[in-house]
Amino acid sequence: MNLIRISLLAAAVLFSTQVMATNSQQDKMTSCNADAKTKALSGDARKTFMSTCLSASAPAASVPATQQDKMKTCNADATAQSLKGDARKSYMSTCLKK
Repeated sequence: MNLIRISLLAAAVLFSTQVMATNSQQDKMTSCNADAKTKALSGDARKTFMSTCLSASAPAASVPATQQDKMKTCNADATAQSLKGDARKSYMSTCLKK
C-alpha cells in the first residue's frame, strides 16, 4: 500500500514538473513571437531572432541588468534584423534607452 502511494506521489511530481516546463516554454514562445511582431521581423531575420530568443535561458521580456547586457542584446537584435548605417544607429539608440 505504501509503495503505491509513493509511486503515485512520484508520478504527480513528475507530471507537475513537466507541466511547469511546458508552460514556461509556451510563455517564452508567446513573448518571443510578440517581440518579433513588434520589431516587424520576417523571413530569415525572424527565424534567427526566434531561435536566439527561444534558446535564451532568461525570459525574453526581461530587462538586462547592466548597460553591457543591454548593448549585447540590442546588438544581437540589430544583427538579426540585418540593420546597417543610420537604421542600425537609430535602432540601437532606441533599444538602449529601454
